[in-house]
Amino acid sequence: MTRFSTRIYAYLMLLRDEYPSTDEEQAVHIDIPYPNAKEELNRWLPLVKWIMAIPHYVVLCFLGIAACVLVIIAWFAILFTGRYPQSLFDFVVGVFRWSLRVEVYALMLTTDRYPPSRLSD
Repeated sequence: MTRFSTRIYAYLMLLRDEYPSTDEEQAVHIDIPYPNAKEELNRWLPLVKWIMAIPHYVVLCFLGIAACVLVIIAWFAILFTGRYPQSLFDFVVGVFRWSLRVEVYALMLTTDRYPPSRLSD
């Protein structure tokens, strides 16, 4: 489900121009390793993860609004020039990656490693 929703999000944010597919492998790739819960994850940390992710959610809320505004600007840039401006593309991809890292940490609970607060890899 995460892979398909990622493809939809990339399509809506004008990062890809191909319609998202449920059965085909496309250019948007996500690799979320399945953890060995007994050895790799702390038993009581899920209760704390949700609280620790609140600062990320606050910042990502504002960054998400900015990304939506920039996608509208990028749409006009694509309309007139035929190209997605690289700086706008990098910002939208960075917000998207950051939100995925927080989702994997706080919602999917597949890692105990706290996600970094940055737009780059």
